[in-house]
Amino acid sequence: MVPASALLRSVGLRMVVAVALAAACVRGARAAEKPLWEIGFGVGSIAFNDYRGADTSHVYPLPVPYVIYRGKFLKSDYDGVRGQFLSNRFVEVKLSLNATTPVNSRDSDARAGMPDLQPTFEVGPEVDVHLWRSADRRVRFDLQVPVRRAITLTTHPDAIGWFAAPALDLDVFSIRGHRGWNAGVQAGPLFADRQYNRHFYEVAPAYAATGRPAYRAPGGYGGVEFLLSTSRKFPRYWVFAFARHDTLSGASFVASPLVRTRAYWLGGVGIAWMIGHSDRTVRIARPQD
Repeated sequence: MVPASALLRSVGLRMVVAVALAAACVRGARAAEKPLWEIGFGVGSIAFNDYRGADTSHVYPLPVPYVIYRGKFLKSDYDGVRGQFLSNRFVEVKLSLNATTPVNSRDSDARAGMPDLQPTFEVGPEVDVHLWRSADRRVRFDLQVPVRRAITLTTHPDAIGWFAAPALDLDVFSIRGHRGWNAGVQAGPLFADRQYNRHFYEVAPAYAATGRPAYRAPGGYGGVEFLLSTSRKFPRYWVFAFARHDTLSGASFVASPLVRTRAYWLGGVGIAWMIGHSDRTVRIARPQD
C-alpha cells in the first residue's frame, strides 16, 4: 500500500540532515509577491512494499504533477494539498488526505487464495502545533496530529476504521542560502483501530491454510514511521527525492501471518518542468510558500 500522504508531502518535500542543517539557514525571510498559482508536469519512479508487513514489492513509473496554489483556504505547496481551516502563530487546523493502492493476492504468497486488498481513501482533520520557528523563519519544528477515516474505493464504498499518525516534523528551507533547496525529517508512531487493521491483517477461518492460521487483528499501536526528503526548485524545473522507513516491531498486529517482515520501505525520485503561472500575485511571508 502506497501512502499518498507520504507522496504528497514527500513530493512537497521533507528530508534529512535535521539539526545539522538548521544552523545553515542564515538569510532573513521577507514578505514577497508570488503568483497565485504555478503548474508543471514531469516523471518519476516509486518503489514500495505492497503493504506494511509485506515481503513483496513493486517499482512503478510515476507521473509527477507540480501544482502550487496560494489561496486563502485551499493550498497546494510544500505541505501537500490541503484545506486550511485555522492558522495562527501557534496552531493550524487543516484537512489531511491519504490513500492506499490495491494489492492483487496472486502476487503475494502470504495472501494467496484470499480476496484482493481493495484500495482505500482516507480523509480527516489534522492539527499542527508550531513548537518552534527560527528568527528568519527558514527552520520550523512542528507536532502534527492527523486523524483520518478510511473508506474503500469500490463500487460500494465501505468505511473501514480510523488511522492516526502523530509525528514530529523538522523542515529547513533555502539551505545554506540556496533559494529553493528544501529538506526535512519526520518521525512518529502510528495507530489504527481494530476495523482498520482487519482490512490488512485479519485472516478469516475460511482463508486459513497451512502456514497461515486464522487470525483476528486487534487495534492499537502500529509501529513507527520515519520520513526523509529533499527537493530543489530551479527557474524552469523542480527535482525531488524521498525515502520512508517504518518499523513494525511491537505493533499490535505483528503476529498476523500476513506480516512477513517488520520493515516497510517506500522511496521515490522525480523531476517536473514548469509550464506556466498566473499573472495575479499574492503576498506571502513564509519561505516555503
